[in-house]
Amino acid sequence: MEHIVIIGNGIAGITCARHIRKNSNKKITVISAESDYFFSRTALMYVYMGHMQWRHLKPYEDWFWKKNKIALKNAYVEQIDFEQKTLHFSSKETMIYDKLVLATGSVYNKFGWDGEDLDGVQGLVSKQDLELLEKNTKKCQQAVIIGGGLIGVELAEMLSTRNINVKFLIREEAFWHNILPLQDAKFISAHIKSHGIDLQENTEIQKIKAGKNNRVEAVETKEREEIKCDLVGLCAGVKPNIAFLKNTSLELDRGILVDEFLATNIPAVYAIGDCAQVKNPLPHRKSIEAVWYVGRMMGETLAQTLTGNKMPYKPGNWFNSAKFFDIEYQTYGKVSPTENSEEKHLHWEHANKTKAITIAFNPENEEFLGINTFGIRMRHAVFDAWLNQKASLNMVLRNLESANFDPEFYKTYEKEIFRNFQQDLTAKTF
Repeated sequence: MEHIVIIGNGIAGITCARHIRKNSNKKITVISAESDYFFSRTALMYVYMGHMQWRHLKPYEDWFWKKNKIALKNAYVEQIDFEQKTLHFSSKETMIYDKLVLATGSVYNKFGWDGEDLDGVQGLVSKQDLELLEKNTKKCQQAVIIGGGLIGVELAEMLSTRNINVKFLIREEAFWHNILPLQDAKFISAHIKSHGIDLQENTEIQKIKAGKNNRVEAVETKEREEIKCDLVGLCAGVKPNIAFLKNTSLELDRGILVDEFLATNIPAVYAIGDCAQVKNPLPHRKSIEAVWYVGRMMGETLAQTLTGNKMPYKPGNWFNSAKFFDIEYQTYGKVSPTENSEEKHLHWEHANKTKAITIAFNPENEEFLGINTFGIRMRHAVFDAWLNQKASLNMVLRNLESANFDPEFYKTYEKEIFRNFQQDLTAKTF
């Protein structure tokens, strides 16, 4: 019986395993050194905040895996012999595979700062990171978060629930401006500050200083400002977890290079999720996309190929969602951080500063390109259809109400938004 081994029990690996089982009786083994069972990584913060317990993070009962004949092994893979199709574990055990799926996820970035390996300095990606955070914040009074990404704002919210003072340092002029247009970034910056977080823009770290017992005592900025702290959160993005694969015959770049079928350069070896780098991504899609739904889609697609229905990975239009404290964010299509000759933006904010929308369009033909929404839930299917149809800006504006996810529960703002955008269009000259 063919043995398929999956390294990594995150959303990509587990989705792949589940769909292989739906379509076949192949032998399946899932390997993880992080946890015995698959858990919802996006909900880690709610355990720390006391909203959930560890057991609530497991979407499936423990008996699910045995019933579905998916073997789980808690082990760390130190080395892979691709020629012999053999995994070598840190325990000195080995395992033979017929086909191998690499779903090893991400690790948080480090940039070579002095002191980044001190006690009390950490990122927040894994179950072990959260356990370490519990230890590091028992007597914590002042924390510094470095990096303006989604993990950073999650960590800021987590720490604030325990009355820990937070200084949030970002090098951009507004939060997440490498992803969001400036008006959106400033909107979120103001929102973060309104929750008591000391967000400091245009600030970069020079080094992290040690105190007693090799523990962090302060950070020093490039302006030579010293900020005392008990905890430093390294939240300047993530990168594929591929260090153990270097110096092998596997083709690597920033991630594990894969083709449209998620296959690597080595026969019978595939990569999915955060660690995979698509060689030829679709327009407006990135080669590495470390988001939950991408891992799920990759896992489901690869399972089809592994069970005899060869299927290319086609993620479609970009979309994503997140939460900045109590403001939900959704994005559909392409909304670039800066405008250019082929992309202009319309922006609306409600007077109460809890809702905003930015729409991107092509000024040449007024084709709708994408939308960012804050505090207003929109329907994925509606925007996906408009993007596929290459809908006009005017059509989108006039039918925005049809995309509202929950108009029966929330006051709608379509008329105000439409009037605002019409005035903006009239004022703009392209």
